[in-house]
Amino acid sequence: MKKWIGLLGVFLFGTTLLLASGVKEFQPLKHDYVEIKRENYVKTIDGKDVDLYTIRNTKGTLIAKITNYGAKIEQLLVPDRNGFLGDVVQGYESIDKAVIGQPSMGAFIGRYANRIGKAKFTLDGKEYQLAKNNGENCLHGGQKGSRFCVFDARQLDDSSVEMFYTFQDGEENFPGKLALRVLYTVTDQDELVVDYQSYAVDKNTVASFTTHSFFNLSGNLGSSILDHVIKVNADYFLPIDSNLIPTGEARNVTNTVMDFRVPTTFGARIQSDYDQLKLANGYDHHYVLNKKNPNGFEFAASAWEPKSGRYMEVWTTEPGMQLHTGNNLAGQEPRDVGKGAKFVFRSGFNMEPSRFPDSPNKPHFPTTVVKAGEWYTGKTVYRFSVK
Repeated sequence: MKKWIGLLGVFLFGTTLLLASGVKEFQPLKHDYVEIKRENYVKTIDGKDVDLYTIRNTKGTLIAKITNYGAKIEQLLVPDRNGFLGDVVQGYESIDKAVIGQPSMGAFIGRYANRIGKAKFTLDGKEYQLAKNNGENCLHGGQKGSRFCVFDARQLDDSSVEMFYTFQDGEENFPGKLALRVLYTVTDQDELVVDYQSYAVDKNTVASFTTHSFFNLSGNLGSSILDHVIKVNADYFLPIDSNLIPTGEARNVTNTVMDFRVPTTFGARIQSDYDQLKLANGYDHHYVLNKKNPNGFEFAASAWEPKSGRYMEVWTTEPGMQLHTGNNLAGQEPRDVGKGAKFVFRSGFNMEPSRFPDSPNKPHFPTTVVKAGEWYTGKTVYRFSVK
């Protein structure tokens, strides 16, 4: 802890962090995927150097390629039940394609993940008007949230890379300077670990972070995800209105198509005549996770793709998780084309642990206020195996 706090302190005072120079040579497992190369991600954007970082475990059974443009996970290689590595996240083979692609795809989202209704909120008696970049809402931090920003980054070792970004006071009209550090690590237990810490430097502010990969565990990134078997550890979800903003209610999932407490395929009920599915054109809802400890690191969800056998568990410290079935994917060029695949409707799904959407306008929701001089920390783990 002390080590990275020191590093963050250096960052806050403007010291430039050195970019990684690469990792050790590695002999991969048998595979069938489009490999993305570092040289296709080397570019300058907004006066800052963009790069691609490869992290892997010692067994070669988990390999992630992450760019510091939006701290985006562009490739995640995981074996199937036959030992073949496959790519399980949608993304792009070059920075040029990533820039014009789906902006949230693979990104680490901040300063405020998900939606803030009517793009405004009041904090300490002052109203803040944000950008309306999603109808009447502010989505994922505004016109230029972290998904569009170049993070400072350095590779710590073969299995981890850390990234830093500081949101300035008034950036996207949010109050306060907020320093953020994201650490990506892969483990020999076949986990992708996302640790994040933020510090409110000078003013009270609001914050919510998430990681936003579009998963397809089949390894065929353009195929339907409706056969994926899903479990969500939640008795309640947050119903939405026509603007996709939580109404403020927490609705019990019992006897509804929103109930994933027993493993169920996405496709089993997604076409049901249910108001919430119609409003979102599928699943795009926040679940209130069953937590023994509000800040505890606990099981949130799982996904299993029967043909490949790939199985993924999601563990998090966050109180909720957005479940999304790729309802905005449309196979459109160039936005929905990457790594040799066309990302068609419902070809990727999101499991995004975070604080609740629109919490600044819902006082009864868990607070998203980070007071000056205080920390907001979190951890999400995607754990892979086969069955």
